[in-house]
Amino acid sequence: MEVLNCKDWITGSGNHVVFSDVISLVQEYVNCGSKIFIGSDSFVSGKETCFATTLCLHGGRYGGRYFFYKESLPKNMHKLLVTRITEETRRSIELAEILMTSHNFRCEDMELHLDVSPFNANNGTSRLSDMMKGYVQGYGLSCRLKPNAWASQSVADKHSK
Repeated sequence: MEVLNCKDWITGSGNHVVFSDVISLVQEYVNCGSKIFIGSDSFVSGKETCFATTLCLHGGRYGGRYFFYKESLPKNMHKLLVTRITEETRRSIELAEILMTSHNFRCEDMELHLDVSPFNANNGTSRLSDMMKGYVQGYGLSCRLKPNAWASQSVADKHSK
């Protein structure tokens, strides 16, 4: 939990917020029927890879809202596509696991969105789809792939640049 408390969480409107406030809002939304959507994306630029992880809330009576944090790491830590996609997935799982173990949210409250194409899409990430889906499902979580993975491919993508 301390790991996420140390992150610089930002609202979709650009305001900085502490993780405990994010959790309070998530609880309020989930209690009113919203679902939690988690996604991560990365962007390689120069000597760094920037990872953005989003926590999106949608459904129920409040509409939508999201929060994110970013972290830049040396590019050489994730040179290969497979290591970068695995790191994106790991970051999403880590957030979901903290929500479950430290804040009593259920697997059913969440859906992870992976920035990976389906196996039959025949592009760079499609060969990783079964591996990443298995990684997420091993934690008892459900996931979506492109083109239905909006929390990663739209929201996190916007903030990874």
